[in-house]
Amino acid sequence: MFKKFIPLVAVMAITSACSGGGGADLASNPFVNPKETYMSSPDFNSIKIEHYLPAFDEGIRQHEAEIDSIANNLEPATFENTLVALEKSGQVLNRVSTVFFALTSADTNDELIAIEEQITPKLSAHSDALYLNDKLFDRIKTIHDGDLSALDAEDQRLVKHYYDNFVQAGALLSPEEKEQLKALNQKEATLLTDFGNKLTKATNALVYIKDKEQLAGLSEEQLKAASELAEENKHNGEYAFSLTNTTQQDIMVNLDVRETRKLFFDASISRCIKGDEFDTQKIVLEIAKVRADKAKLLGHPNYASWKLQDRLAAKPENAIAMLTNLGTLAAPKAEDDRAEIEAFARKTAGADFTLEAWDWSYYAEKLRSEKYGIDEATLSQYFALDSVLYNGVFYAANKMYGLTFKPRTDIPVYHSDVRVWDVIDKDGSQLALFYFDPYARPSKSGGAWMGNFVEQSTLLGLKPVIYNVCNYKKPAEGEVCLLSWDETTTLFHEFGHGLHGMFASQKYPSISGTNVPRDFVEMPSQFNEHCAADPAIFANYAKHYKTGEAMPTDLIKKMQEATKFNQAYALVENIAACLLDMAWHTLSPEEAAAVTDINTFQKEALTKANVLYSAIPPRYGSSYFRHIWSNGYSAGYYAYLWSEALDHDIFAWMMAHGGLNRENGDRLRSMILSKGNSAELMPLFTAFTGHEQVDLNPLLVERGLK
Repeated sequence: MFKKFIPLVAVMAITSACSGGGGADLASNPFVNPKETYMSSPDFNSIKIEHYLPAFDEGIRQHEAEIDSIANNLEPATFENTLVALEKSGQVLNRVSTVFFALTSADTNDELIAIEEQITPKLSAHSDALYLNDKLFDRIKTIHDGDLSALDAEDQRLVKHYYDNFVQAGALLSPEEKEQLKALNQKEATLLTDFGNKLTKATNALVYIKDKEQLAGLSEEQLKAASELAEENKHNGEYAFSLTNTTQQDIMVNLDVRETRKLFFDASISRCIKGDEFDTQKIVLEIAKVRADKAKLLGHPNYASWKLQDRLAAKPENAIAMLTNLGTLAAPKAEDDRAEIEAFARKTAGADFTLEAWDWSYYAEKLRSEKYGIDEATLSQYFALDSVLYNGVFYAANKMYGLTFKPRTDIPVYHSDVRVWDVIDKDGSQLALFYFDPYARPSKSGGAWMGNFVEQSTLLGLKPVIYNVCNYKKPAEGEVCLLSWDETTTLFHEFGHGLHGMFASQKYPSISGTNVPRDFVEMPSQFNEHCAADPAIFANYAKHYKTGEAMPTDLIKKMQEATKFNQAYALVENIAACLLDMAWHTLSPEEAAAVTDINTFQKEALTKANVLYSAIPPRYGSSYFRHIWSNGYSAGYYAYLWSEALDHDIFAWMMAHGGLNRENGDRLRSMILSKGNSAELMPLFTAFTGHEQVDLNPLLVERGLK
């Protein structure tokens, strides 16, 4: 997943918050007056809790002054005195925001949560002060409507970027309408923060099991870890388990006792709907209503229509059509898979057994093991984290792009688990700095993501400082972290986002690197997943963690055959989540106001979209769908599948022209990965593949549907 925290553009997608006290001495504040650090990286040795709030306040004050100076400039509006000046503004606010919101996702605490709740409304108001500034927009419009022939292509792209963003944010509204929009933005910002914090706490609430017999199927290592976690939380003699952020829980694949599987499933889907302090139902209804009202005010029939106007899909109808088409194609395979798994389960569970959502992964894994003679435990012995990282992810980046990685132990980090590397380009020059935070902990949100501590910009003389965050289970002291195949591809995925940011070569930070539409930003990351399965790359890292022996050829073959097994499930649960997102965000204000129960709405929406399956629930339910309520993917969760179609098409071209080699890697870098948002994106795709329309066939083949 991609996360970007930009105070001027994405305030309303931020999930974060403060406590006051101290930090008033701005002269020593590391955000306001930073020391010179390596590549302008955060000085985590100096940053303290008490620095955040004063830095936010001072950053907003300084930026407001800068905006006022630009807007009230008596000189005629020019590209330099308006847009370049805007690109140079807000440095303090940007520094504190990038670090603060990185930590509220990766290593939060009660103090950061309190700061987030305090600062989010301020940031929302500040964003409105920028985008609803009439004098500033008049200057931008003057430039936009004037003769741009003297500007180069990237300069012209920046003009369009600012003009479109201001219009989308409400710059053309009347003064009265702008005040209404400000109120809606404030309310939404507060709701998003509240949702995110409640969900984090609900997900981190542990599931306790007293009876060891209920945990049959778990390994001794898993039981030991669960016992230790329970003891840490003063539940001696019990077993404690945390939830993952998705509907399906990884642990269910191992649990022999059906009632225990159902217990974990119920704990997952009932998150935030129990009427307790973590309940998000009312918040979800309010967010949907606020967004529908905002869209109407901005002249659109619904929020999705407003949100998608600058995306590749352009309008929700196009995204829904693609999703519906994929859903129709996947349905027969999903039903065939369900029938096969149910028939297999009945051999041991009885002739009247009906496959339920909490059974699918358990019996699918057993069937896969029987059909292909492998299981996740066997495979994971060949996917040691360090080998996957060094001999897989880094090796692939060297093979395709000529990059090398030099470990740095002298760079301050925000948590002891975090590791750092210099990224050296093919010509020996410094390309980027890369941070990696691999392990799960209670202070971290679920999932995996990439972000920037420093955005690349030749205008500001900055090179990219990138981080990847994952949630792998931390091994006991002296043990090795072993990954599943899915976790292995996740590591390649997030590093694909990292490469997109590392290869940025833009003048302007606003259109640099990963600052592209949501339905394009996942293309580089999903493309990089192909490296995980490339034979030469795979052979370099897939080695037994004890013996160092390569994965046997017969096991590789079985694994390759097994990758197509049960693929319809993953696709259908994804499509269902995408269409649920669209259902919430294509509501008119009247329709949104009429929704009173989120579970009823979810069921009716999935039924209408023909993706309601009792055994295949959506990947995320409405009450815990962090992507769309607080992580910036509102009306945009479809972007994963949209981008996947692009990535498979590009990969198909590569395989037809020599595969994942240096020549093709350099071509991809120069034609797409280094372009950021400095040019129209679909023409880049067309230039690379040689055809305008995205071919869905490679995606269907990869998903086992063709």
